[in-house]
This record gives sequence, structure tokens and C-alpha cells, in this order.
Amino acid sequence: MITTKKFQRRVEDFDCAACGYQVHGTGYTNHCPKCFVSKHVDNQPGDRAATCGGNMPVVQVFFQQGKWRLVQKCERCGEQKQNRVQPGDDMIYLSQLNERISRFHARG
Repeated sequence: MITTKKFQRRVEDFDCAACGYQVHGTGYTNHCPKCFVSKHVDNQPGDRAATCGGNMPVVQVFFQQGKWRLVQKCERCGEQKQNRVQPGDDMIYLSQLNERISRFHARG
């Protein structure tokens, strides 16, 4: 059985598949800093081994251990992953996104 490290750092730039923003990667970049959408490309962080490739919009925002965190859900396969908000992320948009998600869940 071949095992991989839990995290593989990769510095990659990419164009956001959801909003088109040109993202400059840091090696820890998981999502677009403007709209917070990610791509389902990893099985383990950084391995690029997932074949799904679906968009992963944010379905939950929460604060834990002094950091903002996101839960993203793949639109193709339904897998959910948790990620931290990063320096340079659009915190105003994150606040608006959190309000929309909260209103949606409050409606039932």
C-alpha cells in the first residue's frame, strides 16, 4: 500500500472556475480569495489525486480556535471539506456570504 503525506505544498496560480478571478497561489491556497469557491482536485491536501474536479462552494462558515473556517461541498460528488480562511481573503464578502448562508438555513 502506498501512503502519501497528509499535506503536500504546491505553489500554483489558477483562474477561479466560478468568478474568473486570477488567483496567485501561495502553496497553501485552497480557494478563490474573492468568492471562496474551490475545485475538488485533492484527496489529501495538495496531492491533486481527486478525479472529480467539481466546484466546491461554501456551505458553512464558522469561527473555531481563533480562526475563521469554511466548509465547502462539491457540486458534483457531494464530498465536503473544511478549510481555513487565509490572509488576503475578502472578509467583507465572507461576511456577506455567511449572512446569506445563515438566512437560507433559518428558512428551513
